[in-house]
Amino acid sequence: MNVFESLLLLLLSAVLLLQVARKLSMPYPSMLAMAGVLFALIPGAPHFTFDPHIALALFIAPALMDAAFDFPLGTARRLWLPLVVFAIGGVLMTTAVVAYAGWAFAGLPLAAAVVLGAIVAPPDAAASTAILSTMAIPRTTDTVLRGESLFNDAAALLIFGAALAVQSAGSVDSSVALHLTAAVPGGILLGVAAAYVLGWLNRYIADSLGGNLMQFVQTFLLWIVAERLELSAVLAIVAFAMTIASRSTVVSSARMRVQSYAVWTVVVFVLNVVAFLMMGMQARDIVTAMSGTHLRDAIFFAALVVVIVIVARFILCIGFNRARALYARRHGQPEPAGIKQAILAGWCGMRGLVTLATAFALPADFPERETVVLAAFAVVLATLVIQGLTLSYLVRALGLDFRDKGISELAGLRGELASVALSKLDGIDVPEAELLRSVFRLEQDATNDPERTLPFEKYRKLALKAVMAQRQLLEQLRAENRVNIDEYNLLLEEIDWRELSVLPAEARHIEETS
Repeated sequence: MNVFESLLLLLLSAVLLLQVARKLSMPYPSMLAMAGVLFALIPGAPHFTFDPHIALALFIAPALMDAAFDFPLGTARRLWLPLVVFAIGGVLMTTAVVAYAGWAFAGLPLAAAVVLGAIVAPPDAAASTAILSTMAIPRTTDTVLRGESLFNDAAALLIFGAALAVQSAGSVDSSVALHLTAAVPGGILLGVAAAYVLGWLNRYIADSLGGNLMQFVQTFLLWIVAERLELSAVLAIVAFAMTIASRSTVVSSARMRVQSYAVWTVVVFVLNVVAFLMMGMQARDIVTAMSGTHLRDAIFFAALVVVIVIVARFILCIGFNRARALYARRHGQPEPAGIKQAILAGWCGMRGLVTLATAFALPADFPERETVVLAAFAVVLATLVIQGLTLSYLVRALGLDFRDKGISELAGLRGELASVALSKLDGIDVPEAELLRSVFRLEQDATNDPERTLPFEKYRKLALKAVMAQRQLLEQLRAENRVNIDEYNLLLEEIDWRELSVLPAEARHIEETS
């Protein structure tokens, strides 16, 4: 089976697994982790090999770009304390404890043990958000989990790169120390500068296929340039994405944003598919190459690392929560988050793509590479299966599933948007303004008053009925060859936008669930 056929088989498997995950209400990373193991057990399963040097650029650069773009800088400033504790303190604590275990029990050199700690330190929000997106947990907890995933990835990758450089050099000499010192600020400055330069360039290629393609080209190009300049590619990507995000409404159009979100979602999903299935293949090769005694020792060490990773996160989450609660009580303030939220955050410590990619990136001559990679894979598999499959049950058991409240809050936000639109039409007495006012009033009434949803429901049904009639006529025009393919696609896109502009009946859902 050639590479193309193997890749096609993997993607087809991913489509089927995604449907199974949806039917069983499972997070898709958990399903992919189990599928990676099962796929490796299939006789004659395809085997992929690639240069470890491209692993971080291939898997991490797009994932970091996607996560950083979605996390606003203002939120990072507002929640700086929990983000610093989780992203810096959590990564450092987990790295230190795992590094000690690697040095004491696996005989790893200190720098190599730190590399292992950095590999397994960063939790991945993909699994938790895949389940939590179907619920409505407290907004602060959700925001911290998503932001933590971004910043702890960056922190762990910095430690990983530094420790790997020390391990490769054999010691911390002056050149290594200078490189590590300049890499952090240099990477940030490069990312910010690139955001302004490429943001200016994107003005000329927006709303085109070249604009979408350029988003991927600039991501990988920035990573490569940062590495060639011996700067932090991780921080360059994060700084670039967050700067671009703060100016997204200036440098891109609505059409460009809709297309970009769709494309990036698919790309990150495909990268997860390839990474998890490659995990199974590499684990198979490692297990078959190890002798009985070596394999038993490696499995014992992997289990020890899994326990350390899970326990360390619980200690961090509950300890930080209780410390903040004690501080709040002493200063007469309400607790910012309860113990239930701390338990939930502690259980959201699944590892994923970053752990897999950094394990893939280890050079072939890395000390005890097979043991380190097997431990990393074990952490990913154990956390995704054990924690990922039980997360939704834990949310319900803790009483943190606020779906009704979440729908109500979303309706309120839509009402605010309708109100500000109406305010801009005040004093304008032309038929066009009155037409717009009538639509926004329907939206405002439906979102602010659940008992006044009937007029909006009638409007919604009539609008969708009219859109369906337009779509049927357009199909007839194409069948009669009265429009060419470009005209057809343009008109179809306009009709699709009109359909998407009709808001869902959120107020009706509130009434049904109240």
